[in-house]
Amino acid sequence: MKPLSCVFCWRLKGKIKMKRGIVYAGMAGAAWGGVFLVPKLLPEFSPLMLSCGRYLLYGAVSLLIAVPNARRLLKMLTKNDIVTLVKLALTGNLIYYVLLASAVQLAGIATASLIVGVLPVTITFAGRQDAGAVPLSRLVWPLLMVVLGIVCINIDIFFLDSARETSFASVGLGVACAFGALLCWTKFATDNARHLKSCRFNSGDWSTLWGVTTGVLSALIWSIASALSWSKMSVALPEKRWLMFWGINLTAAVFASWFGNWMWNASSRRLPLTLGGQLIVFETLFALLYGFIYLQRLPTMMEIVAILLLIGGVCWTVQRHASSNGEVS
Repeated sequence: MKPLSCVFCWRLKGKIKMKRGIVYAGMAGAAWGGVFLVPKLLPEFSPLMLSCGRYLLYGAVSLLIAVPNARRLLKMLTKNDIVTLVKLALTGNLIYYVLLASAVQLAGIATASLIVGVLPVTITFAGRQDAGAVPLSRLVWPLLMVVLGIVCINIDIFFLDSARETSFASVGLGVACAFGALLCWTKFATDNARHLKSCRFNSGDWSTLWGVTTGVLSALIWSIASALSWSKMSVALPEKRWLMFWGINLTAAVFASWFGNWMWNASSRRLPLTLGGQLIVFETLFALLYGFIYLQRLPTMMEIVAILLLIGGVCWTVQRHASSNGEVS
């Protein structure tokens, strides 16, 4: 039997830890949400170019940040860390973004976002055996609210997209890319959260190392693609468009990639996957907000319902985890 003061302190620390994790996840979502505007602003660039450009600059920014602490970071690095960083760079950054952009181009925004939007469910399911996880039986209704919210977001666009003339092969390939993106980010979120809970690096250092690794891989892929003329990597465009390409990708590299990944790492350290996975809906919510601002319009009634369902489902999940943390054996 624990003393009352110890029980109180344990609960207080748990609640503070959870609140910080939720705030960090919200900040990550705010940073990541802006990335959805990039293909709209740079439509003439291929998914591979957008992915390599963004993560090449992410690597450059991370390298500048890493230089003052290079000796300390290199001494701490293990072979397992390097292998994990390469896997995370591919699954969570490069491959994921190429697949997502390809899915949007081939199958449409609605189909791609409807499939990839199931991330809160797949990550929650993947983390059901982790420490601090709430049994899935207690998360059925909150998860259902999140799924319904994701469906509602896409209903109007889905019917608009379905009216377009697209070949079966194109749509089928787009759907396959969307499912590939879903699997990539589910794998990334699970592996990253588990590694962070056991590695010696803090959230900022891990984000920096992850960025450097991603940048090296991006430079390698860009070089190979340019040499083999894949995806028009050497496409001739006006200098103004190239300046916009690098400017927008630099912004995405600093805010979405480096800062967003840092916040997500900080959140992943503090929250179980069954909660952290669902907080990815912050990315969807902020993407909607930025989209409304970009299009200069208010949300439709269906979009308002979707937003309320998403917020309600996440709040319900937080409440379930908070009540579980309050139980002391």
